[in-house]
Amino acid sequence: MIDQAEKLRDMVKQKNLSEIPPVPEMTSRIITVASGKGGVGKSNVTLNLAIAFAKQDKRVVIIDADFGLANIEVLFGIVPKYNLGHVFIGDKTIDEIITEGPLGIKLVSGGSGIRELANFDERRMAMVIEKLAYLDTISDIILIDTGAGISDTVISFIRASMETIIITTPEPTSLTDAYAVVKTVYGDCGFGVTPKFKVLVNRAESAAEA
Repeated sequence: MIDQAEKLRDMVKQKNLSEIPPVPEMTSRIITVASGKGGVGKSNVTLNLAIAFAKQDKRVVIIDADFGLANIEVLFGIVPKYNLGHVFIGDKTIDEIITEGPLGIKLVSGGSGIRELANFDERRMAMVIEKLAYLDTISDIILIDTGAGISDTVISFIRASMETIIITTPEPTSLTDAYAVVKTVYGDCGFGVTPKFKVLVNRAESAAEA
């Protein structure tokens, strides 16, 4: 029987993550929210986590890391003037692109409908990792809303996090893809420490189904 995560693991092996610097020592709690399949409610979970933390008087920053297809801003009902694309081309610094949303939650937009941002490479990923040091000074919680599936970008953010929440639904394809994410990360990322995963089952009709 062919390993259902084999193709995904092969994709990861072909990625070059050697150019990405180590994550700076952080005092903020970094949580990456990821999923194997799109449309499972990952961004909604990220936003509601941010609201819950903000109501506990925590300083919260969201990095919308679904680059080129960012939608946290849509859920917030705000239109950021700048996004990470402006940082990449040197027009703005990271502090200049931060948009404040409800309850004082700060957002770093990954840009929506910008094709160039979708072509994310190691150089850009390295820049984002370096900027975490600044975000650490203005936050207690950093939430990273990634794109769905396995890519070098998603893997890098999982590596940068203290913990990762995998979102799935009870749908068989969603469960399979969520399993593939976890198995691929454990098998091929070269972690020095065991990654901390938590699973959240969304859209379950009952606790038993979840």
